[in-house]
Amino acid sequence: MKKVLLLFLFFSLASCQYFDRQVPSEKLLLQNELKAINWNEVDVFPSVLACEKIEDKALRQQCFFDFLTQTIQQKLNLDTLTILYPELDTIGVKVTVFANSDVQFEPQFPKDSVAYDTIIIDSILRARLVDFPKINPALKRGIPVKTQFILPVILKVE
Repeated sequence: MKKVLLLFLFFSLASCQYFDRQVPSEKLLLQNELKAINWNEVDVFPSVLACEKIEDKALRQQCFFDFLTQTIQQKLNLDTLTILYPELDTIGVKVTVFANSDVQFEPQFPKDSVAYDTIIIDSILRARLVDFPKINPALKRGIPVKTQFILPVILKVE
């Protein structure tokens, strides 16, 4: 019995070293976590109400891009953009979705695009896309964040 008690006492004293570990500092933990985060990707992509029910991330993203492209094309087809610039068949539109769900559209032109009056195209684009449907912002770790992307918008459908 004494041997068991002595053995128990020995193990209990020897095991105290397992409780004497150093706790890592908050700064070190924060730095490691910040290094692990990929700041170029979001956890949840921006979305519209029509795409909210889709669970698959890739399909939901494609639904969002399709919705944006179709809506922009419909709004721009109502205008004289194709009449003013008949040679312009596709335009790149830089879409910025802010964390507060505001949306900004900017036309993107090639560097050598002197044939187009970029100011007129920009004003037409901004005037037509004023009453755009609500877009839910992207999320990074549960926090709404700003996202930007460029969509090719086809102006001429032949």
